Amino acid sequence: MKKGNFAALLPIGVFLVLYLGLGIVFEYGLKIPMGFYNIPIVVVFLIALLVACMQNRKLDLDSKLTIMGKGVGDKNIVTMLLIFMTAGIFVGVVGRSSAESVAYFVLSFIPAQYAVLVLFVVSAFVSLAMGTSVGTITLIAPIAVAVSASSGFGVAVCLGAVVGGAMFGDNLSFISDTTIAACNGQGCAMKDKFRENFGIALPAAIATIVVLAIQTMGTDVGEAVIGEYNLIQIVPYLLVLLGGIIGINVFVVLIIGIISGSIIMLATGATAATDLFANMGSGAAGMFETSMVAVLVAAICALIDVYGGFEALLNLIKKVFKGKKGGALGMGLLVGAMDIATANNTVAIVMANPIAKEMAHDYGISPKKTASILDTFSCIFQGVIPYGAQMLVALSVAAELGHTVSAFEVMPCLIYPYMLLLSSLVFIFLVPEKKSAK
Repeated sequence: MKKGNFAALLPIGVFLVLYLGLGIVFEYGLKIPMGFYNIPIVVVFLIALLVACMQNRKLDLDSKLTIMGKGVGDKNIVTMLLIFMTAGIFVGVVGRSSAESVAYFVLSFIPAQYAVLVLFVVSAFVSLAMGTSVGTITLIAPIAVAVSASSGFGVAVCLGAVVGGAMFGDNLSFISDTTIAACNGQGCAMKDKFRENFGIALPAAIATIVVLAIQTMGTDVGEAVIGEYNLIQIVPYLLVLLGGIIGINVFVVLIIGIISGSIIMLATGATAATDLFANMGSGAAGMFETSMVAVLVAAICALIDVYGGFEALLNLIKKVFKGKKGGALGMGLLVGAMDIATANNTVAIVMANPIAKEMAHDYGISPKKTASILDTFSCIFQGVIPYGAQMLVALSVAAELGHTVSAFEVMPCLIYPYMLLLSSLVFIFLVPEKKSAK
């Protein structure tokens, strides 16, 4: 057994201090819009990796490179990288215009008094299909502002519904960065994680709809928002979603989505034939930072593990959290703390994965339940922090359209993340794990 060594966790501490510290300075000191996202996270992780390489002089650099190579070359890491790129190509092919079509289609026949509920449901569906909460908010937030202006519902309420719905999809989507990272980090099938996760997310979504209905009841409602829509562009998303639920291999599902998306986008004239491959390249390039973070974190964690850092952390966690239920809560709080520090739920999961895997082994928690907990808690925290990309994008869209809203006005309206937290606690402490779980 490796001897516990807290000093081995220094690289993680260096990353958190640099990233969180610079983020606070940029965002609140220098007042730079999206300050946290102006910091090159890959560079900060590279600095942390250099710190890890300078530790433990008993090992020479060549030995450390061998250790890092084994960490990066792990099957789960390689699979994760390939899925990231394939998912990026899919998004590049199909584009994001169909999201507005979904919203306007539903708003066209649902009464205006239910517009806030529609915003939540549409955002949930779009995010589930697209696999990106930020992309969903970018597309649906302008519609939310238009709904607020025409119907009379508050801007904060409408934005809160959109952010909540976006986090629902981010948590469950088969092509979401968080799902890919959690499943491959824990070595479980996406369909198994989805089924485990759905039992947490669905009750939270139903409770959110009920609360939103009560909140908006009695509002003096104006006219509905009308816009153009083209539903045929939704087909590739539906194929990917249904294929994932059925249990088809994720690579096969994404290839089906890419082929069907290419045919539809070319046939409808939404994409020129000469632009198709360029869009694929752009989509794959969009996953560069996420992929590099996965590589660097894998290398850092391989060194930390050999140095005894994870052993020391696990011993500490065992003293605080007792039993399987306590261990599950500890996992959730661990990834939540990582998310608060990084303001990025995918990075938080990638960082927490190796520690959570050791915890799952020691506490006897199945891989699918571990992946579900990591994804769910990361989305809970990411959905409510005032400096997360989701919140900042929603506020910036509203500001561009002439509505100044603060994060602290929207936060009380983020019903879904709070319901998801409640549902997660019930799942951990009251719902027994099936013996057949793997």
